[in-house]
Amino acid sequence: MLMYPAIDPVALQLGPLAIHWYGLTYLAAFGLFLLLGIRRLRHPPFADITGPGAWTRKDVEDILFLGVVGVVAGGRLGYCLFYKPAYYLSHPLEILMVWTPGMSFHGGLLGVVAAMLWFAHSRQRPWLQVADFVAPCVPTGLAAGRVGNFINGELWGRFASPDLPWGMVFAHSGSLQPRHPSQVYQFLMEGLLLFILLWLYARKERRPGQVAAAFLFGYGVFRFIAEYFREPDAHLGLLSLGMSMGQWLCLPMIAAGAGLWLWAQRAAAVAPLPHTTQISQASPK
Repeated sequence: MLMYPAIDPVALQLGPLAIHWYGLTYLAAFGLFLLLGIRRLRHPPFADITGPGAWTRKDVEDILFLGVVGVVAGGRLGYCLFYKPAYYLSHPLEILMVWTPGMSFHGGLLGVVAAMLWFAHSRQRPWLQVADFVAPCVPTGLAAGRVGNFINGELWGRFASPDLPWGMVFAHSGSLQPRHPSQVYQFLMEGLLLFILLWLYARKERRPGQVAAAFLFGYGVFRFIAEYFREPDAHLGLLSLGMSMGQWLCLPMIAAGAGLWLWAQRAAAVAPLPHTTQISQASPK
């Protein structure tokens, strides 16, 4: 049985300015996205697009900026609507207080989708192409966020068997019983493992939408599993069928990911990959 180490959430204090570890994990997430996005430019089909439609580093930077806006706005609105709708309807001005606790991944995802739709429209790019570009660069940011959750000692797990070697006591949770370190589980599953699987899958050219579909399905499955070890929100508890709000929000993701992947696969039966078409048209007859 392990004891949660009391970690000061403030990484650096410069007079009245406090730099929190959680803020640094966000910076790490954005930096990793930029690094991976630039690497992604070397992968097909993006490396094979030339001319006015070619992908550049500026595209990655613009996507990052829009994604940050989408994560913050969508994450905050998602938390307010999914987890505490009655409270925030009574206190609407507090919705704007983004510096206070309360962010939802699923809301942040919807915010990023809206941001990518705007980017695709403004650059006249296929939206699924944009989504496929972004998807493999996301899990490392999720992993960084889970590190921040662990440092803050928040989102701890459900009670675990005293025999579990890595069971951890979060004394500030109000109990001295060991719990599952669910932040670590999520870091490993929806962060590290999802990144490895998705990055390898995306290195080869896929049908438009299949990489994004793999992300939706993979995250939904891993998060659904992790929720069995994570303590449900105190004000919600477990909902219908003994599932948490996080699990219920994952079901549409899993269904959407599976449906999108199958749709793209069926489209492959009647049309070759776009890049293959370009090559065949350019070949001498």
